[in-house]
Amino acid sequence: MLARRGRELLLLLLVPLVLGGCVDYDVGIEFDSQTHGTIVQQIELGERLSAFSGATAQSWLQSIERRSRQLGGKSRRLNDRQVRVEIPFNNGDELVRKFNEFFNPESASRTEETLESAELPQLESHMAIVQRNFLLAIHNRLSYDLDLRSLGLSSQEGKLLVGPGALLDLHFRLTTPWGAKVSAPEGAIAPEMTDDGRQVVWTLQPGEANHLEATFWVPSPIGIGALAIAALVALGHFVKYRLFPALGFDRRRRPTSQPAKPEAETVVNG
Repeated sequence: MLARRGRELLLLLLVPLVLGGCVDYDVGIEFDSQTHGTIVQQIELGERLSAFSGATAQSWLQSIERRSRQLGGKSRRLNDRQVRVEIPFNNGDELVRKFNEFFNPESASRTEETLESAELPQLESHMAIVQRNFLLAIHNRLSYDLDLRSLGLSSQEGKLLVGPGALLDLHFRLTTPWGAKVSAPEGAIAPEMTDDGRQVVWTLQPGEANHLEATFWVPSPIGIGALAIAALVALGHFVKYRLFPALGFDRRRRPTSQPAKPEAETVVNG
């Protein structure tokens, strides 16, 4: 019983992205500015999965909630089969670190009991981002690779527990304030674009090595604030040293004192 329970739990922990028809997994990256953004995930378990092993499915949802809290995020249960997770990030480096840590939990693949129970598919998930600062805005180049070619999960006896033909319903969303430009090299996925390019949606394909790229700009509050301060300083300098003298005012000159009245002459009668 313990080995069976461990095999089911391992399937849900290590292959959360591969249960098509059983799991609807929507992953989103929302950029607001240079210093703020959110990793948003919405997971819905299908009725077949809940009926197959409700307790195991709930354990997997709880592990997602726990991992999100460890990364400074929060989760909200929409119902008994659906959860929404939000993980904030403050810059591109933090986005990459939190995203890769969430989808590559080291401890999940190191349980001796579960390793003996099944032969696991090797799923590789990796995100990278390159940023260039142009003072008022940041140019971002984001790339994401998810290898789903080895989705089948087999037991030691060779029995296929999960096949790649009925596995995946996964979407990856990118939301930006000014819109994104999608690069489509050979092998890349063609996405759907809505809201004038502000939201880009990729449907990832099971059984394939998925690769996506996008470039976009986000505003820089730090650069905008620095420019505003410099403008105020320049305006103050202009008013003090150019505008006031041109109008005939010199604040450094003290007002001229009034001339002293002549003393009244004293008449002496002789």
